[in-house]
Amino acid sequence: MSYVGRFAPSPTGPLHAGSLVAALASFLDARARGGRWLLRIEDLDPPREVPGATDDIVRTLAALGFEHDGPVEYQSRRGAHYERAFDLLRDRGLVYPCACTRREIADSLTRQGHDQLRHGELVYPGTCRHGIADGRAPRAWRVRVDRAVIDWSDRSGAHYCESLADEVGDFVLRRADGLWAYQLAVVVDDALQGVTDVVRGADLIGSTARQIHLQRLLGYPTPRYLHVPVVTDAHGEKLSKQTGARALDAREAVAELNRAMRHLGMAPIEADGVAAFWPRALRQWARSRWVRRA
Repeated sequence: MSYVGRFAPSPTGPLHAGSLVAALASFLDARARGGRWLLRIEDLDPPREVPGATDDIVRTLAALGFEHDGPVEYQSRRGAHYERAFDLLRDRGLVYPCACTRREIADSLTRQGHDQLRHGELVYPGTCRHGIADGRAPRAWRVRVDRAVIDWSDRSGAHYCESLADEVGDFVLRRADGLWAYQLAVVVDDALQGVTDVVRGADLIGSTARQIHLQRLLGYPTPRYLHVPVVTDAHGEKLSKQTGARALDAREAVAELNRAMRHLGMAPIEADGVAAFWPRALRQWARSRWVRRA
């Protein structure tokens, strides 16, 4: 199978050091294996998007020397694909409407004496699994996890085994505001774009089992996964646009790229520009622990 990788940022702000680490790792892995590298903008959540962020992301990647294969894809234009996948699941009775609010889910878990949060999310207790109570209107749509146990290995060497019922419960595919949930969109896009390898930040490890579950329900192949360390701030929290992460400075392209290299445990590269940086970075990645573990 030919290698196809991707980088899929959300336009909630400009690229920062954390997103650059994911972009660099995914790009180097694809190119070192003679594969294709796709760019997909995950613009599924208009209330969180920053005007102009999409164009800024594309320009910054180009200024740093990233060259994507094929046109940029935009999730906001792919709704028909998500609708078809959702309809397949609904026709098989694998999704159902849910009337619960977040507060109601939290209260239900408290009454049952359960831990509320796993992966920073409420574990859905199944309140609407057998039907919505009289007088309630549906809000979101959830997919059934039943007794699914997802056993998978990361290319880093780590192994995971997750009971979805205990970790997340039936999870949302279509939100109460009518927008498609990330978990469905990313699974459909990776499958239709032929993605064979997903290289991304370790903050998304908790999403992987859900995505594998959906891949199996929809008959899609499961890509290989590699999760790299996330960049944290002075308080040990994940660096993010929401917490004011500094935008990348394309005028200091090699310096920005070398900071990402160091975060991935690789030596910085002396280069007078991005054209000289990339061949040396590729050679180093090909000899790195990230490839040797694959």
